[in-house]
Amino acid sequence: MSVPAAGADGLCAVVLAAGEGTRLRPLTERLPKALCPVGNVPLLDRALARLAGLGLAGPDRVAVNACYLAGQVVAHVGDRAHLSVEPGDPLGTAGGVANLRDWIAGRPVLVGNADAYLADPAAPPGPDIAALLADWDGHEVRLLGQPAADPAAPGTFSGHAFTGFSLLPWRFVRDLPVGFGDLVRAVWRPAEAAGALRVVPYRGTFYDTGTPADYLAANLHAAGGDALVDPTATVTGDCRGSVVGAGAVVHGDVVRSVVWPGARVRVGERLYEVIRAGDDLTVPVAGSSMSDDADERRSAP
Repeated sequence: MSVPAAGADGLCAVVLAAGEGTRLRPLTERLPKALCPVGNVPLLDRALARLAGLGLAGPDRVAVNACYLAGQVVAHVGDRAHLSVEPGDPLGTAGGVANLRDWIAGRPVLVGNADAYLADPAAPPGPDIAALLADWDGHEVRLLGQPAADPAAPGTFSGHAFTGFSLLPWRFVRDLPVGFGDLVRAVWRPAEAAGALRVVPYRGTFYDTGTPADYLAANLHAAGGDALVDPTATVTGDCRGSVVGAGAVVHGDVVRSVVWPGARVRVGERLYEVIRAGDDLTVPVAGSSMSDDADERRSAP
């Protein structure tokens, strides 16, 4: 589809994928957060597909930044987008955009977080966030948001929590310093103070996937309550309400869990509300438990 706003002519997009994902350790010691799979699709691919749904694709229209485990991100993106590799430590959300100033080159920019999981049953990816662009005058900053549980909590905007995408006019981008900084302080709050920021509500489901609990919740949402098993996986155990990746081998029982591509669950293992990576890494969600005991396995919910 074409971008649904006359004011968005020449729009480009930046996907922020440079972060380390420290709260997801030790999973992110193996993969950068942007490449962690949700519903057997890397988060970065979900972001690129959402932009493609708005008519934004290719290295002239879409850029991806990388820093932590940058080689994996670069290899995964290939020629699908312009790549901006940040040396040293990540530059943050504002610094990452500033580092792309020459590529943005005067255009308005749609900025998305690679780790944002969004799903709207009423609209496919792309059209589900098109309201962010609709009737845009090209001057105000727009944020995609959802009503916050506490509208007055720090980090909210007009009583909304940010849900992963923002729309920035060029005038807010051109003077950003190339150095560590975040968009909240560098752009969003100044625009809000000037009366030049508007929140556009997102009606679907959103998870930022930054913690094991939210990462698991996003996967379970993508599975839709069923077992989502890649066709190349081998599953002989009991698998319920879980996501099993490509090439995984599951001989034990897996309930409300995520088994990464190539991972293994041995006979006699019972996984409940955990993420399994490889043969040896199991990351529980806070408050969940796992057991190898066969009696407990039979009584799994």
